[in-house]
Amino acid sequence: MSHARPPRALPHPALAELRRDWRSGGMGRREFLARATALGVSAAAFGPLPRAAAQDAPGSVIRIQMRVMPQGDPRLWDFTEMSNACAGLLDTLVRAESDGRLAGALLESWETAPDAASYVLHLRPDVTWSNGDAFTAEDVAANFEGWCDRTIPGNSMASRLPALIDPATDRLRAGAVTILDPHTVRLELSAPDITLVPGLSDYPAAVMHRSAIGENPLDRQIGTGAYRIAEYLPGVRAVLERDPERHPWRPGHVDRIEFVDLGPDPASAAAAAEAGEIDVNYDTIGAYVSVLDGLGWVRSEVDTSATIVLRASQAHEMGGFRPYGDLRVRQALQLAVDNGVLLELGYDGRGLVAENHHVSPMHPAYAKIAQPKQDVAEARRLMDEAGLLEFEHELVSIDDDWRRFTTDVMAAQLRDAGFKVKRIILPAAEYNAGWKDFAFSSTNWNARELGVQVLDLAYRSGAAWNETGFADPEFDTLLDRAKGLPGAEERREVMRQLEQRMRDQAVIVQPYWRRLMRHARPGVIGAERGHKDMIDVHALALAG
Repeated sequence: MSHARPPRALPHPALAELRRDWRSGGMGRREFLARATALGVSAAAFGPLPRAAAQDAPGSVIRIQMRVMPQGDPRLWDFTEMSNACAGLLDTLVRAESDGRLAGALLESWETAPDAASYVLHLRPDVTWSNGDAFTAEDVAANFEGWCDRTIPGNSMASRLPALIDPATDRLRAGAVTILDPHTVRLELSAPDITLVPGLSDYPAAVMHRSAIGENPLDRQIGTGAYRIAEYLPGVRAVLERDPERHPWRPGHVDRIEFVDLGPDPASAAAAAEAGEIDVNYDTIGAYVSVLDGLGWVRSEVDTSATIVLRASQAHEMGGFRPYGDLRVRQALQLAVDNGVLLELGYDGRGLVAENHHVSPMHPAYAKIAQPKQDVAEARRLMDEAGLLEFEHELVSIDDDWRRFTTDVMAAQLRDAGFKVKRIILPAAEYNAGWKDFAFSSTNWNARELGVQVLDLAYRSGAAWNETGFADPEFDTLLDRAKGLPGAEERREVMRQLEQRMRDQAVIVQPYWRRLMRHARPGVIGAERGHKDMIDVHALALAG
């Protein structure tokens, strides 16, 4: 396999190892770009992304099928759709490009210390807020202070920035953020952390005006983007209109962007596409790939580390006991299912079989460990030994296509193993409100650039998004060590231990990695599917 040549001069010491991995074929282009740009190499060093010619047509409209969810404090966002509906108003400091590189958004550039324990952030000097205020380091410092407030339940940004937090106060540590000048901020971490910059490209990292930290973005609509939110009706639609009075740092190309909520059934999106009622669908699933192909719509697709997790909560109490706190029960659930069957029947085979540890072969430092194998006899023995062979498991999923089908397949395999299973299928609003709190359920997880990112968000003891109740000091210590190792090869051995510990503790059934697909009618530009599912509304346009 041939690769495009990486840049000659790589300024960060850890990049020498990245170059070696690249040239040896041990790292693909996406992984190389993600790691190199996270360490401070300018995205421009790798050449511009190909862009189609766009036309700013007066009165232009693009209609996107997508769930429109209730809004609130961005730090508490837990679904990407919340971010997409506000993406014309709010920006992040860093943007994840479609090819995997990290590019500056509100940041012009950044520098990472060789030990990844300090960062210098350089802000764009040409950004203003919609109320006329200049965007300055004061805004960035205020956002870090808000992001690092671990006392706010559900604030997942605190899980991304633990090295900036004082464990005695659960708030921003004194001296962690220093304003060097109006457009420069220095971060001093208590421990090295290679995930900091990638974490700033995640959707809850939307930057708010310094006076609006903690507010719902809809309240005052102070933003750095080119759009204002003209209408917002959860479950129905959200409308972005380009503000003619705004001349922002990154202008929009479309006068009006409409997000249309057609519910979770992909058949509704396909029917709307055929009727000419939408221009872009959010997620193309299973049999609907050929349906939308047949309409002549343009398909975009990308292999990702996005996934589904079927997990039993170790902390959930039922009638005074915790059935899934018993390792034997969790091991029995893993051994009863075949991940390949879950991929084939639950997701139409469009992806890659996974290994029950939530680290992808697409992640730098992924370590190959033994593939899990189905063993129904051992599953029954363990469940019987735990005294729960007659226990009825209530397996919850959202009422949609692929997540429902994948969960159905797991339920069927558990029943084939002799376990009692009651399927509970919830409407989207009810499921979304309680996704972290079910005893036994399925959850979709977005892709992230580094394996340690998702382990930190989902499996660290006490993390805001830890839905499994997994709390393991040894795992946390290994994770801290991995986050402080900039070199992928050096980190791989620690990642192997993390992956194996996840497997040994039977934390999850994680059956496959998703190939993500989206369709758009011909002539729509900038709607291609990205690995993080964040829609760059400023890139949306109509072909000239």
